[in-house]
Amino acid sequence: WAFATAGVAARTLFESIAPEARRQVGEFSPQNMANTVWAFATAGVAAPTLFETIASEAQRRIAEFNSQDIANVAWAFACVGWDRRQIFLELGAVAVENLLYLNEAQKSQLYLVALYVQIEWPDLNFPLSSNLQSFKAAYA
Repeated sequence: WAFATAGVAARTLFESIAPEARRQVGEFSPQNMANTVWAFATAGVAAPTLFETIASEAQRRIAEFNSQDIANVAWAFACVGWDRRQIFLELGAVAVENLLYLNEAQKSQLYLVALYVQIEWPDLNFPLSSNLQSFKAAYA
């Protein structure tokens, strides 16, 4: 997380920690999961098996996620071009339930996620579609 936040190119580091992170995902808090996928996506490091493991765990424990966790995970999966729509549907549904708790940065992230979902699956009834205009204002 710190390397990605600082913009430090550390591809080798990310690639070397991905297998161990994958083994420990079951012990991660929702924030740990969110920070992990956010860091990998921000660093531009592909880690498909890690993302698959986090997607499965996140879907299993989605009720534990707060608004920041939801926005960060959804944004990270969109950034890596995740091609399995179920995670987006579930995160979108939980985001709708937490609309009052979303700050401007989270709305901005979810706006980008909604655009990604619309491009990838134009016929999908994405839970956040009706909120795009208010999210767009946060993005601008």
